[in-house]
Amino acid sequence: MNASRIAFIGGGNMAAALIGGMVKDAPEGARPSIVVADPDDERRRSLADQLGVEVTADNHAAVDGAQMVVLAVKPQVMRSVAEDLAPDLAPGQLVVSIAAGIPVAALQRWLDGHAAVVRAMPNTPSMVGCGATGLFAAEAVSREQQSDAESLMRAVGVVQWLDEESQIDEVTALSGSGPAYAFYLMESMQAAAEELGMSPDVARLLTLETVYGAAKLALAADEPPAELRRRVSSPGGTTERAIAQLEESGVREAFARAVRASRDRSRELAAAIDDGSAE
Repeated sequence: MNASRIAFIGGGNMAAALIGGMVKDAPEGARPSIVVADPDDERRRSLADQLGVEVTADNHAAVDGAQMVVLAVKPQVMRSVAEDLAPDLAPGQLVVSIAAGIPVAALQRWLDGHAAVVRAMPNTPSMVGCGATGLFAAEAVSREQQSDAESLMRAVGVVQWLDEESQIDEVTALSGSGPAYAFYLMESMQAAAEELGMSPDVARLLTLETVYGAAKLALAADEPPAELRRRVSSPGGTTERAIAQLEESGVREAFARAVRASRDRSRELAAAIDDGSAE
């Protein structure tokens, strides 16, 4: 990473995950200096004790001298935080936002025209180092800065750069909302097993390990999930019967509608923020 000092504005779970990933992955002596600004005394003490970072309650002091500023506050307070910080940003200083639903244009407006902005769409598995993040860079962001933003997000999982900011909406619908789809599947599988008479503890363990193992197998395999599914579905067997029931119930189409609905809602929220109606 080229940035020697990184300021996090907000020290919540996602910020802690990113910092923890950087501290873990960076070789000794190559770690950037990290400062975290957060208004909560207990949170600051926890971050300092657990991650060994510099902490402060002053956002303005945090960004001073930082090559990268990571905006890790909740979307509903992003405007006030950004507008307050705008006078303190140096020309060309990289700003990375990990707040969901806030377009680059809105961030640049709130930051008084600051141009070097990267928008990141991580997901909650980032908090256990298994995240999937979409990244979009404004035109003013240099290749070196893009590399820094990518290094930041790779600390907690895989990264995919997007050519168009509108693609963030598809990322939101797939990997952003996707963990909830997986949790919904787990919830449904466990409930079905309990209905058949399995104890809740056993049903939960077998459900979680099955989904976890299937994901690991899919990642390790060269074949697509459809082929892996076919291999498990022996003709006339139990799995084939189960899949046939899911197909008959329209589960595939329901997932398609769910992903489109999430994408459409992401577009609506982004448009409302960008035109000022949600500000």
